[in-house]
Amino acid sequence: MSKRTKLEKFAENQRLENVFENFSYEDPTLFVNVLQKVDYKGKWKSDYFKNAKPLVLELACGRGEYSIGLAQMYPNQNYIGVDVKGARIWTGAKRAIDLEFSQVAFIRSKIETLPHFFAAEEVDQIWIIFSDPFLRKENRRLTSIYYLDSYLKYTHLQTSFHLKTDDDTLYEFSLKTIADHPNYEIVQCSNNIYAEALQHPALEIKTYYEKMHLQKNKTIKYIEFKRVK
Repeated sequence: MSKRTKLEKFAENQRLENVFENFSYEDPTLFVNVLQKVDYKGKWKSDYFKNAKPLVLELACGRGEYSIGLAQMYPNQNYIGVDVKGARIWTGAKRAIDLEFSQVAFIRSKIETLPHFFAAEEVDQIWIIFSDPFLRKENRRLTSIYYLDSYLKYTHLQTSFHLKTDDDTLYEFSLKTIADHPNYEIVQCSNNIYAEALQHPALEIKTYYEKMHLQKNKTIKYIEFKRVK
């Protein structure tokens, strides 16, 4: 069977029940297909996942490898991977369906729109895995003050955050912005997770890009932080 093109993946996303898409950033509305709008804000657990289990987001999820890996390690949680790349999300969504992981879903949208889709205190955990370090655009980094402020709109005081990166600049930048932000506190950090005991069991999950980084002898960094206000 020939590989699907990007356009074919985009079209199939619109038929997958575990993929929700925002087609216009000026109109922050989610669709489960081209015609059917959905609004699960404040109701993801009760109305979509049909349970009261913790809700975990993977931001800039790519192929959703961490969402899938976390679901395998911790099946008693709900997971939503978020990314703007439809072809990548297709890969994760199909994988979740193949594994019959009903606790995994995906949103194709900019991360800036998430306050429109999640209610105050709705999200229990956030993972940021090898996100773009945006070396020339600090404000676009997912640990910039802009994003840290944005997360406050849909998290709570028990929400934990986990950043995993190979990039020294993003790691050092994140340490500073998190430490300087009055609403957050760093729980633990490491500039080389494989040089010491892993600080979280889920750090054992290795994405496609992490394997590439390790082959190039890059060190993998990690920051766990939490809301305190």
